[in-house]
Amino acid sequence: MAPIAPTSLTAAQQSAVAELLRVFPVADDLGRRFQAAGHELYLVGGSVRDALLGRLGDDLDFCTDARPDRVLELINGWAEATWTTGIEFGTVGAARHGLRLEITTYRAEAYDRQSRNPVVRYGESLADDLVRRDFAVNAMAVSLPDHRFVDLHGGLDDLAARIMRTPGAPEDSFADDPLRMLRAARFASQLKFAVAPEVVAAMTAMADQITRITAERVRDELTKLLLGADPVTGLRLLVDTGLAAHVLPELPNMRMEIDEHAQHKDVYEHTLTVLKQAIDLESDGPDFVLRMAALLHDIGKPATREIQSEGGVSFHHHEVVGAKMTRRRMKALRYPKDVTEQVATLVFLHLRFHGYGRGEWTDSAVRRYVTDAGDLLPRLHRLVRSDCTTRNKRRAAALARSYDTLEERIERLAAEEDLARIRPDLDGNAIMELLGVPPGPIVGKAWKHLKEVRLDRGQLSRDEAEAELFRWAAENGIRPAAE
Repeated sequence: MAPIAPTSLTAAQQSAVAELLRVFPVADDLGRRFQAAGHELYLVGGSVRDALLGRLGDDLDFCTDARPDRVLELINGWAEATWTTGIEFGTVGAARHGLRLEITTYRAEAYDRQSRNPVVRYGESLADDLVRRDFAVNAMAVSLPDHRFVDLHGGLDDLAARIMRTPGAPEDSFADDPLRMLRAARFASQLKFAVAPEVVAAMTAMADQITRITAERVRDELTKLLLGADPVTGLRLLVDTGLAAHVLPELPNMRMEIDEHAQHKDVYEHTLTVLKQAIDLESDGPDFVLRMAALLHDIGKPATREIQSEGGVSFHHHEVVGAKMTRRRMKALRYPKDVTEQVATLVFLHLRFHGYGRGEWTDSAVRRYVTDAGDLLPRLHRLVRSDCTTRNKRRAAALARSYDTLEERIERLAAEEDLARIRPDLDGNAIMELLGVPPGPIVGKAWKHLKEVRLDRGQLSRDEAEAELFRWAAENGIRPAAE
C-alpha cells in the first residue's frame, strides 16, 4: 500500500484534519495505545470526510488490525464505557470525554447476495477494509498517531468534485449490500453531492434488490434523508431510479397526468414544493414530523381523483384517505406509533383551513381547530402555509392574509380562554357528585358531552354547566340521585 502524503491535501484540508485531531486529542491518545501494543489504528470513513468538509462531529470511526477481543483489552481502563452490540461484525464501541468511538477490525467481507448480512471475514490490511466501503469519499483514512493520509480510491478528488462514486463497480457494491443505494440518496440530501451516472444506472437496474433490506434499516435511511439539507434531491433520486416504488410507493404514485384543462396541479411536483416551503418555515432545526407530513399530505389524492362532468377534477376527502394511508405506510416502515399518529393527524387536518373562507368560522370552529391540533398546532400552521403553491400572487396573498386572520383569532381566544387546556366546566368528580353515579362509562360520556358544549359555547358559569349536565342526563334517561 502506498499512502498518499499529507501534502496532497490543500492547506485548508490539512488544517481541517489537524483541527479535528486538536479538538479530539482522544484520537491520538488512542492511536498511541495501539501503536505501543504493535497494532495499527486509523481514523476512517465519515469522520475523515466530515473533517475535510469542515463538519466536525462527536462520533469518531476507527479501523485496526487488532481483533475485537484485543481491542477490548487495549481500551480496558481507558474507555469510560464500552459496548459490544456490534462485535459479531468486528465492531467495539467506546465512550471517552463525551465522544462516541467505534473501533472496527479490518474487514474483507463476503456476501451471500441473498440477504444484507455479510459473512464477516477479517482483512489483513487497511486496503482490504477500504475497498469494501460504500463510497470513495467514505474510503479515506488518517493513521494515528502519525497522521498519514490514505486515499486509495480517489475520494479526495470526489470530495472536491462533490460527487458520489463507489470504490469498485457499483453493481458489485449494491449486489453485496442494496442498502447502499438508499445511502447514495441519503448522502445526496445530507451533503448536497451529485451521484455519478454509473452509480445512478446501477441503482436503476437493481432497484428491486432493496426488498432484501429490513423495514427498520430502510426507515433509518429515509429518516436521515428527510432530515438532510436537501431532501428533495434525494427523494427525486429515489423516484427516478425506481427505488421509491419499493420503499415509499405513494410518492411516485403522485405523478398524475394533468387533465387537458389543467384543472389540477402535478401532485408530485406540488408535494416537493410544499416540502421545500415547510423546511423554509422551520425555526429550530430539522423537524421530521413536519417534513414527513409535508411529504405525505396529498398521498390520498390519486385514490380520490374524480373527473367531473363539466371537465373539472375533484379529490373529495383526500385528507381522510391520506391519513389512513399515512398510518399504513409508516407502520410498514416500523415508525413509532406516537410519531405516526402525529404525522397522520397533520395530514388529516391540513385541508380544514380552506373552509375558513374569509373568516366565516365561528369561535366554536376556531376552538375545535385548536383543540383537534393540540400540541401540533405550530406545525399545522407551518404545513398549511406551505401548502400554498399557486403562482397567482393575488390568490397567494389572499390565502396568507386569511391565515394571518385565523392565527390572530386563535391568539385572541387563547388569551381569553386558555385554548390549549380546554376542559369541560365540570370535572369527573363534580359529575359523579351531581348525578350520584360511580366511576364508569356514564361519567365519561357526560364529560365528553360537556366538552363539546364548551367548544361550541365557550366557558359556562357553574349554574349553566350544571343545568346542561342535568338536561343531558334527562335526555339519556339518567336520574340524578337528588331527585
